Amino acid sequence: MASFFCPCPRGMEAPLAEELGEIAQQSSTLRVHSQVPGGVHFSGELSDAMRVNLHSRIASRVLLRMAQGSYTNENDIYDLVLDTRWEDWFSVDHTIRVDVTAIKSPLKSIEFTTLKIKDAVCDRFRDQSGRRPSVNTREPDMRIHGFLDARNCTIYLDTSGEALFKRGWRSETGDAPLRENLAAGLLRVSGWKPGMPLFDPMCGSGTILVEAAQQLQGIPPGARRKFAFEKFKRFQAPVWAAIKAEVKPQPLPATPTLFGSDISGDMVAMARHNLQRAGILFEVPLKQIEAQQVKAPTEQPGILLTNPPYGERIGVRGDKSVAPDQMAVDFYTAFSATLKQRFAGWTVCLFTADLGVPKLLRLKESKKTPFFNGALECRLFRFEMVAGFHRREAAMPKQGE
Repeated sequence: MASFFCPCPRGMEAPLAEELGEIAQQSSTLRVHSQVPGGVHFSGELSDAMRVNLHSRIASRVLLRMAQGSYTNENDIYDLVLDTRWEDWFSVDHTIRVDVTAIKSPLKSIEFTTLKIKDAVCDRFRDQSGRRPSVNTREPDMRIHGFLDARNCTIYLDTSGEALFKRGWRSETGDAPLRENLAAGLLRVSGWKPGMPLFDPMCGSGTILVEAAQQLQGIPPGARRKFAFEKFKRFQAPVWAAIKAEVKPQPLPATPTLFGSDISGDMVAMARHNLQRAGILFEVPLKQIEAQQVKAPTEQPGILLTNPPYGERIGVRGDKSVAPDQMAVDFYTAFSATLKQRFAGWTVCLFTADLGVPKLLRLKESKKTPFFNGALECRLFRFEMVAGFHRREAAMPKQGE
């Protein structure tokens, strides 16, 4: 049994642990352990890492723990890495890349520590074969990750290769695309389940809709890409083939439940293209329309989940003579009226870095969940659009009446 760590976007640790628990139901050896800031630990066989790579929508990577030990200086870390049996996992002909993350480490230079880890890996191969593996920082065969806290160093071998949010379908994006694993986490936190109506009125390049559509169709997020573990010496192609063969596609929906729109025709076209690239075989109705003008796409209430533009992006198609702050006020005032009038019974979830959105909407959120989009602190604001809300508001006496 090996130890693994799945990093994820900050704030997504609990949804990731829940998802890993669901994946573990398909395996007798996968065990989910502790959540820590930035990820979740689990243990299992290499086949379990393959399974998580294929099925996890929220993890950023699946890292295999190779070594762990205390340190006081860079030489301690060098010795730890030098004693690790890298030759059991890959050959001197594979290219490598080393990345180091540190929290409260007393070491002065992360770059120097990175170099020491790389030297230790290369020196071990040189001692055994007289040759050193080459470094390739752009497209390495093997990625080695070091994590340092105040006293301990953990060394990981990356089983994923490219980050898992790179699903293999995206060829083009909008100005500020949401990462796929963050979109998947937002879907889970919103409470959406396949079959429920879902509407993204500011869909951009369609990331949220693609993630939902793949779930609805039963397409695993890793179905269209390659992984680093396929180059491991211990890789067993029949085991990997069997894991992929377990995937059963879902029946295509008879009527649409996913809907999207955007102010930009180019974005609508891009979203449609991305849905096709992602292998979606059913219709996802998309419209070019301003978010302030949209109507509920189904009689049955569902979930409206979107990542609204903020700052300069609101004014892309707006009046350039209007200041961005005033543009945001005007936009959210109109959007709020649309939500109150046309989305009674819906749950509205807005993911934004603008923490003043509830005030701009003049709505009280039922829940706000902090997340990070990269280094950007964001919130997922949840609003319950109670039926009759707008009528009650309209019937209230105005101030001074």
